[in-house]
This record gives sequence, structure tokens and C-alpha cells, in this order.
Amino acid sequence: MSEGENGVAERAAPGFVHAPDPDNPGWLIWELSDPTRFNALLGRFRVRMEDDGKVRVRTFPEHQHSNLSNNVHGGALLGDIDVALFAAARMHGIIEAGTAVTLDLSVQFIGAGRVGEPLDLVLEILRETGRLIFLR
Repeated sequence: MSEGENGVAERAAPGFVHAPDPDNPGWLIWELSDPTRFNALLGRFRVRMEDDGKVRVRTFPEHQHSNLSNNVHGGALLGDIDVALFAAARMHGIIEAGTAVTLDLSVQFIGAGRVGEPLDLVLEILRETGRLIFLR
């Protein structure tokens, strides 16, 4: 493990891209290198550690992520949230890519995401046990 940008622990993981984004200083690329995997359907992700220890994950919804109201489809948002949970845990050095599963996910939608506008998900770790991580 090496320490990367912003003091974040970085590990090389096969099939995974987690490196500084040259187009967005302070952000890291968060993507699978295999475009045939599910995550590729969700589009681009960028991630960074905030000063307060929260992790900000940015996604870029496009037309293929939309519903008939031309807002971001709830299923696409759920996929984004699931990916963001793993990004937060990895940014804190708790897991490596591909080594964990989601056991439970609860979401209350309070507004619509807009297609064509970046969407930020801000996550914090609530508790870590020997085998489980609780995030919000």
C-alpha cells in the first residue's frame, strides 16, 4: 500500500482504476478498467476525501440513466449509491476493490437527480466492526 494524493491509502487492484484525475485536480478516478462489467453502465465516477473525513463521490448522469420524466432513474441512483459505499470504504483504507458485498441498503428519495448535471454523493463511516462497515 502506498499513500496517494490527499494522504489517501492506495493499493493497486487488478481491473480497477484509482488514480488522480488529470482533468480535475484533487479528484481521483474511480472506475473498473473492464467496460463490460456492470459498473461501466453507471458511467464515470470521481472520488475525493473531504477535510471532515467524509468521502465525496461524483457521478455524471447521462440520457441512458434517465427515466421517462427525464430525471435520473431511481435504479441508476441505487447503483451509484452502492458503488459510492465501496469508494468510501476504500478511501479510508478499509477494503480493497472487489473484496466486499452490500448486505443491506435503505434509501429515501427526496428529490430528482438531473440528467447532464454532476451528482454528488457524500458518505461517512458510522461504525466498523471486525467484518462489517456501516456507512451513511
